[in-house]
Amino acid sequence: MALWKLHGNGKSIAPGEVVAPDERLGWGRTISMGMQHVVAMFGATFLVPLITGFPPSTTLFFSGIGTIFFLLITGNKLPSYLGSSFAFLAPIAAVAPHNTGEAPSLENMGVALFGVMVAGITLAIVGAIVHFAGSKWIDKLMPPPMTGAIVMIIGFNLAGAAKNNFQYQYVADSAGCAADPANTAACAVTGTADLTGWITIFAIVLITVLFRGIIGRLSILLGVLVGYVAAVFQGQVSFAAIEGADWFGLPEYHTPVANPVVFGLFVPVVLVLIAENVGHVKSVALMTGKNYDKQMGRALLADGVATTVAGIGGGSGTTTYAENIGVMAATKVYSTALYWVAGITALLLSLIPKFGQAINTVPTGVIGGAGVVLYGMIGLLGARIWVENKVDFTSPVNLFPAAVGLIMGISDLSITIDGNTVAGGVAVGTVTALVLYHIMKPLAKWRKTAQA
Repeated sequence: MALWKLHGNGKSIAPGEVVAPDERLGWGRTISMGMQHVVAMFGATFLVPLITGFPPSTTLFFSGIGTIFFLLITGNKLPSYLGSSFAFLAPIAAVAPHNTGEAPSLENMGVALFGVMVAGITLAIVGAIVHFAGSKWIDKLMPPPMTGAIVMIIGFNLAGAAKNNFQYQYVADSAGCAADPANTAACAVTGTADLTGWITIFAIVLITVLFRGIIGRLSILLGVLVGYVAAVFQGQVSFAAIEGADWFGLPEYHTPVANPVVFGLFVPVVLVLIAENVGHVKSVALMTGKNYDKQMGRALLADGVATTVAGIGGGSGTTTYAENIGVMAATKVYSTALYWVAGITALLLSLIPKFGQAINTVPTGVIGGAGVVLYGMIGLLGARIWVENKVDFTSPVNLFPAAVGLIMGISDLSITIDGNTVAGGVAVGTVTALVLYHIMKPLAKWRKTAQA
């Protein structure tokens, strides 16, 4: 395992230099900058358990554990923080819906966790294959036209969930209304979340364009805080759970419940996780000037192991984080020492139940507003992949599979057998797009009917 050597005097970085993964600054600076990486991932990582109803403290715990696993498996050579992956939102929503402010049933949560675990095992297997066979086959399986389409499907498939949260209606007695929907007194609407959602959106947008540096990069987190304050003034937040929580305690654990329905829903997520991890490795290589191709398989394996462990214990699936890439790019510090600090900090915070309950008080309107921004951004990342790779949509080989897959995914066209959903819109759209592409491309070349 690589050890850290002190960079220069440990206090400053000369112009044009970077702190390499096997280097570090002084421990005071290293610890403070490592904690900054935890803050950078807060906004996005905590939105996943808030949206899905999973326990925030548990998600944070396995985020920290996953980061440590990642550093160990990659030989302490590749800097990365593993936070919650948004790619899991759609399949989790399909098996464990969470639209009422209440957590999903334990059985549904268990089925979702089994899906997370299955995705993690699949990704780990892919990582092992890449480590021994190389990664060129991934580019052939998922060329830029299809990678962009898959990312867009993941993001835009969640449009309905964002709308439901954004327009959420508060009732007089949520528990009583859930028990008896015909109870007009309990189900009387006392307010809506629309205003809170709008405030959250505008706060995120304005903070992004008005501030530079770390404040601008934390626009999601800070926008959520602004929306939270607005919700407090509207009486949409209850602090009772925080007051009743302990200061110290273990996170809330849940176990997976085996169900074959998850295979069609969760396995397509692996394609997105592959794209995210490959992008992360290439970004670090570009910024540090080092070749990390040999670490590609280890990175995929590490994220697979972290996701599997999270699924076994009750956490959200993990992935590498663009927010942390942004912090590294701004600070020029790529030391893996920072991520050991970040992982340990996340673990310590997860042992404070009051902290987890505070996260749980974030109201539905705030989640809806942040979701509108984030889901749209995820979708448009797919378009960015198309633009950066100069995808030619005058070619039917690129156009038709992407078009068909997008409509299937966004409309959430699902496959049901005996009343049970065996493949949701994300799975159907992803698989259909890939199958069409790999059928059309060789046929077009053979018949010379279109540019392939």
